Amino acid sequence: MSSKSLVLVGVAVLSVHTITAHAVADEVWLSQLDLSKTQQGWGEPHADQSLMEGPISIAGKTFERGVATHAKSVLWLELDGKVSEFLASVGIDDTAAGGNASVEFMVLGDGKSLWRSGVMHHGEEAKPVRVDVQGVRSLLLLVMSAGDGINFDHADWAEARFVCGGAAPTCVASPREDRVILTPKPGPAPRINGPGVYGCRPGNPFLYRVPTTGERPILFSCDGLPASLSIDTETGIITGTVPERGTYEAMLRANNQHGATSRTFRIVSGDTLALTPPMGWNHWYAHYNRITDAMMREAADIMVSSGMADVGYQFVSIDDCWMNAEKYDDPLRVGPPRDANGNILPNQHFPDMKGLTDYIHAKGLKAGIYISPGPRTCAGFTGSYGHEAQDAGQFADWGFDLLKYDLCSYGEIIGSSATVEALKKPYILMGDLLKQQPRDIQMNLCEYGLGDVWEWGKEVGGQSWRTSGDLGFELNRIFDVALANAKHGEYSGPGSWNDPDYIQIGYIGDARTIGMPTPCSLTPNEQYAFMSLWCLMASPLFYSGDMSRLDDFTINVLCNPEVIAIDQDPLGKCARVIMLGEETFAMVKDLEDGSTAVGLFNPGEFAVPITLTWDDAGLSGPHKVRDLWRQSDMGEFSGKFEATVGRHGVVMVRVSRPDNNS
Repeated sequence: MSSKSLVLVGVAVLSVHTITAHAVADEVWLSQLDLSKTQQGWGEPHADQSLMEGPISIAGKTFERGVATHAKSVLWLELDGKVSEFLASVGIDDTAAGGNASVEFMVLGDGKSLWRSGVMHHGEEAKPVRVDVQGVRSLLLLVMSAGDGINFDHADWAEARFVCGGAAPTCVASPREDRVILTPKPGPAPRINGPGVYGCRPGNPFLYRVPTTGERPILFSCDGLPASLSIDTETGIITGTVPERGTYEAMLRANNQHGATSRTFRIVSGDTLALTPPMGWNHWYAHYNRITDAMMREAADIMVSSGMADVGYQFVSIDDCWMNAEKYDDPLRVGPPRDANGNILPNQHFPDMKGLTDYIHAKGLKAGIYISPGPRTCAGFTGSYGHEAQDAGQFADWGFDLLKYDLCSYGEIIGSSATVEALKKPYILMGDLLKQQPRDIQMNLCEYGLGDVWEWGKEVGGQSWRTSGDLGFELNRIFDVALANAKHGEYSGPGSWNDPDYIQIGYIGDARTIGMPTPCSLTPNEQYAFMSLWCLMASPLFYSGDMSRLDDFTINVLCNPEVIAIDQDPLGKCARVIMLGEETFAMVKDLEDGSTAVGLFNPGEFAVPITLTWDDAGLSGPHKVRDLWRQSDMGEFSGKFEATVGRHGVVMVRVSRPDNNS
């Protein structure tokens, strides 16, 4: 979470007079309708005033009536076919002066584009809108960002009104989607999942749970395992001490009463951790400041019982609020920051940190922890500043395997105009300290993409780094966030991963209010697209929803081994983006075995056919195509692949030559 994330300041929704569906009038103002159905990127829609509660004003001209919204803004309306016109004046509100606002207004009727403004900028005069909607039944008012983020994208539908010959328009919810489960459940025979390569440092403890689906009991073995390592034949957990530098080729085997399988496993003992993107769970977007030791243990239990561990999830990570705070609403989280020797003290909700990591490790899983290089964390708890060496040693003694190092409050040390060198400094310090510990501890740089961190994150000892702000504040922009992250794909690869933040589906809490978990706002299509985008970009896969409320649909999205294999491919490539239309695009990712993963994405509001030619994808000749979400072969294609992709949806496939058995 970020203290720099957008915060709602002085935003309130003006009460409006709702027009019923049976009212008849020559003109009906948009601001008179029920605007609660509006979805937008920040704040709430305002009737007859700006988002900042003043008069609506565009390029110095004020308007008495209208609706103020914020990109991306989506409002669906039902008409009776007798509305003749929609009229308005549109532009960016003058309150957006603090940023480089740019938006585009669009009007769509029954799935067809009726009018669009083109990209508009702050200070530009309002554009008149006059759209013939006679006979239209479904009207969509859209405000899109112009591809440069949504900061200050205050958009006004000024003087917006309908000329009616029948019933007044009615605002309605976005189209409903059924939660269709696409991923087949694992079969009873064993299947070994997870990466085919694993990086570790010589002489440190080794812990790896072989991710395997299939009916238990399963008997595990491993040929060619270094002498310092051993595998538990019942659990498939490999433990021991990392051997001396070198690459060790082993053969994992698993069998049960339904069959047997084997898979090569390459152990690389050297300097590089995270040869594939880390996978796990982080508590933040579900439990925020409510997290406890018991919740962490429960999450570890469920990671195994749900099958998440069987497809490669391994980290169980605490985020903020495990330490003491000087003042806090929960008295059990208040206490001295450190003991007499300067060692950091957990709060009373975490009575035994070593016991907690031992519990997680006993399941073959790994434990993650969080702190800030500043004097305080984002939530106001004890930070590491001035005690970095002690804290690194303490985390190692407790048994943690990953550190999320969050820049919050370090700005007090370096000031608001920090240079890249100043941003690097705390991460160089902690990165060097972690390398000195007698265990492998990955470091995630959580500093929100400042100073182009993707260019130097690996240099300072990081294995992954956030490339943007907190996704919890802009979940309706997963496509934009992904496209921005993919621009840095050249810096992604084994041991170095661009991190666009956590997977937030299932039950999550509102990031603005740190609320209790409720069903996420994303549609089923958006959830499939979310997971597909992250896997094609080779992003870390950390689920951050309520583990105790996993359902079959959420598990189906999180736990498809064929989709996860694209993320965990040892080549470590981030997919390249190919724009195929005004909104539609493909992501194309080269894989180690010579095959190619492809995602066709439709951020638009209506289902559309999308075509990717083999020329655009860098392919030639016939290729067989496999639907990864449905785990089914689609046949052989020459020259191109086409599929109809639903609203905000994806079709994700693996493309390979006929002689490739991938």
